Amino acid sequence: MPTLNKIRSALAGATRPGGHGDAASPRPGLRRLRIAITVFFALDGFVFAGWVVRIPALKAQTGASPGALGLALLGVSAGGVITMMLTGRLCHRFGNHAVTVVSGALFSLSAALPPLTHSALSLGLVLLVFGAAYGGLNVAMNAAAVDLIAALERPVMPGFHAAFSLGGMAGAGVGGLVAGQLTPTLHLLILSAVGLLVTSVAGRVLLTRGAALGTEEAPASAGPEDGHGRDSRRMTGRTRRLVVVLGLIALCTAYGEGALADWSALHLTEDLDAGPGTAAAGYSVFALAMTAGRLTGTWMLERLGRTRLLTAGGTTAGAGMLLGALAPEVWLVLTGFVITGLGLANLFPVAVARAGALAGPGGVAAASTLGYGGMLIGPVAIGFLAEWFSLTAALTTVAMLAVVAAVVARYADTAPDAGGE
Repeated sequence: MPTLNKIRSALAGATRPGGHGDAASPRPGLRRLRIAITVFFALDGFVFAGWVVRIPALKAQTGASPGALGLALLGVSAGGVITMMLTGRLCHRFGNHAVTVVSGALFSLSAALPPLTHSALSLGLVLLVFGAAYGGLNVAMNAAAVDLIAALERPVMPGFHAAFSLGGMAGAGVGGLVAGQLTPTLHLLILSAVGLLVTSVAGRVLLTRGAALGTEEAPASAGPEDGHGRDSRRMTGRTRRLVVVLGLIALCTAYGEGALADWSALHLTEDLDAGPGTAAAGYSVFALAMTAGRLTGTWMLERLGRTRLLTAGGTTAGAGMLLGALAPEVWLVLTGFVITGLGLANLFPVAVARAGALAGPGGVAAASTLGYGGMLIGPVAIGFLAEWFSLTAALTTVAMLAVVAAVVARYADTAPDAGGE
């Protein structure tokens, strides 16, 4: 059974001058795998954003109060957190590619369920299923990406997350355009059908190409093997501590993303008297900056290295968020949001990629769960702090946690299992 080292050797022999590579070289297979995994990341963002833009219509359909709707929406988060760690075990047993395909199909199917509900309770139960599929897909496709990165020997994780961001922007844009023409039921049914079609096409590549390269021949994924076909990237005590550190970096990043998604428009409206259009631009410029940062992430990783990128990103985001929270002029606040987006862009993907390289799917699951927790904590914490102090003061916590991520990244570099840059 080929190990990852054998795959790397074969690839090296196929591409070195004087090597024995030919048209049957696995390099084209790796390119196809990269495209297929990128498609799953984009699909994840596209479907999730398409569901989000229909929340107002579903609120009216179910007759839910704001509080009841908030509790129902927790179903997405609860389902995701519950399944993330379980997905790590499933990936160890059945392989990252197979779990990615199954999760993608379930995620696409479950997107059609929310419009079929007529109460906040039934909506919450359906969203548990939707969130579970969403969490499973995120862990499995990130684990698949980690294995491909190891085979490619290039830090391309930011590009996958850029695809997620672009998919989300496309999903939100399409959803906004069709919101007035299609009912939520028809819109999300079409979204589900598109998701299933894309999953079938990209999933076939994932399964066939993975098997051809030897990355999915065993229940374990394409990690280093222990001689018995099992993934040897298990979490020892030292590795577990390092994965927790990387998860903390992901948490600090996701805290900022969640906070800006929910509170940036209100900050511009209430604290700077901006109009609705300008207020809406707050999160838009942040999201665009994050996407741009991720599109250039591989280039920066190859030149700066992991630790310097994490440190520089956290520091940049901290400075940008202080400007965004404290500046007295709208244009300065928007500039701060752009700087924050550029700084935060690659922290989550780099942390998750490192956790996966250390501990396989279990490491991806642990770091993703902590990161997802930050996405949940951020908006709630900002709300309480804004009530106790002010929204301006509350948003400075995003800057503080970004700096924490920069400091923690230094520990990740000096930890025994950190390895080289």
